[in-house]
Amino acid sequence: MQKVFAMSHTVSFDPSTLKFNQAGLVPAIAQDEVTGEVLMLAWMNVEAVQKTLETKRVTYWSRSRQEFWVKGESSGHVQELVDLRVDCDRDCLLLLVRQTGPACHTNRRSCFYTAVRHGTEVELMPPEE
Repeated sequence: MQKVFAMSHTVSFDPSTLKFNQAGLVPAIAQDEVTGEVLMLAWMNVEAVQKTLETKRVTYWSRSRQEFWVKGESSGHVQELVDLRVDCDRDCLLLLVRQTGPACHTNRRSCFYTAVRHGTEVELMPPEE
């Protein structure tokens, strides 16, 4: 678990101050709050960030469907927001989450289940049953 330090002063957070790409999106990395395991990477727009902060249910923007995607809404594999962190350049988010069930749509704990070792792809984990 990461150590948390209190800031000497506080500043109100305004999601519109993030640096979004040309499509109005910012990458968001979901990390398990207890194990530190990187679960997935998805995209958020300003409204998805606001919805996530308001509801504590992680909400992404689906680039393929062009709509909001509340993680776990259809699968039950919910991501509950524990902490939202902004990187130093303000162009990437780290979401510390409490994950229920697999994070990946392939039914694996993490979307990062393939390693490249000595030029060969190696599957690190099977789908959960």
